[in-house]
Amino acid sequence: MPLDRCSNQRKNKRWLTAEFNHQETLFCVINDGMSLFSHENTFKPIYLNKTQLESLSIDSCIYLGKGAQSTESTHISSLFAINYEKLRFSTQEELIKLGQWINLREATSNLTMLDASIQALAKALDYWHTTHQFCGKCGNASRSVEAGHARRCTECRNMSFPRTDPAVIMLVEHMFPDGIARCLLGRQASWKQGIYSTLAGFVDPGETLEEAVIREVSEETGVAVESPQYITSQPWPFPASVMLGFTAVATSNTIDISKDDLEDCQWFSREQLAHFYSVNNVKERNEEKQDKKDEYRIGSGDSISSYLITAWKNKEIGQY
Repeated sequence: MPLDRCSNQRKNKRWLTAEFNHQETLFCVINDGMSLFSHENTFKPIYLNKTQLESLSIDSCIYLGKGAQSTESTHISSLFAINYEKLRFSTQEELIKLGQWINLREATSNLTMLDASIQALAKALDYWHTTHQFCGKCGNASRSVEAGHARRCTECRNMSFPRTDPAVIMLVEHMFPDGIARCLLGRQASWKQGIYSTLAGFVDPGETLEEAVIREVSEETGVAVESPQYITSQPWPFPASVMLGFTAVATSNTIDISKDDLEDCQWFSREQLAHFYSVNNVKERNEEKQDKKDEYRIGSGDSISSYLITAWKNKEIGQY
């Protein structure tokens, strides 16, 4: 996240109002989880200035942070997010002419780090506000406070904050009797043909991350694992998770997916992974032909799953 979130300053109403009214401040509009992109370039998000958003209220906006410095000014621009439904109908019509709405998940691998992080943060916070409009304690309506980074109940004054659900995602490896190391990848029936990914699942209450790794692998595949090792993490605002990446060593290799929702699960060697290709390249690979059913794919290059698989293939992570 290249943005400075200004966590302390954004609680100051005078400072926040000054940033809101600054001529170089930009606004990111979210429409049902989708972001606004240029008609000419589907991977160029559109940021608006205040003059393009008629009668905009600061109370309807979410402060995201300060972005890149303008070449024409010493001021570092602030960015706000606004929900499409909170705009006037006339403004909504203008936005339709200005650009197109695209699901962020379809575009992130082609965006700059700055654009991807801004759009992801805006999407995540907008989703939280949309789904948490009532107090979880007394049931009365709540309202946005602290520049959109908290909600306060209008009756009992209970404060709630944006939630992020932790989920573990693991590259499971095993050394087979033939002396070849293999990793465990699965797929769900809803995925496109040929896509395989690392196993993943949400962390239960009162459970350590390591326990979640062991439990999820066992539940999904019947494979027993040990020695979970943390590798890295990735925010995943689709809609509100953080993916915690691990490796783990399997102590068994028999797969049983009869008790879970996986369509298939297999062991793959590094040699086999070398023939996989990323879904980012599917369009180019199949420009003049239909997808082959015997072709395997890994997920989009912007996903932690793809990172774990590629890193293991290159012997950058794992014991084997």
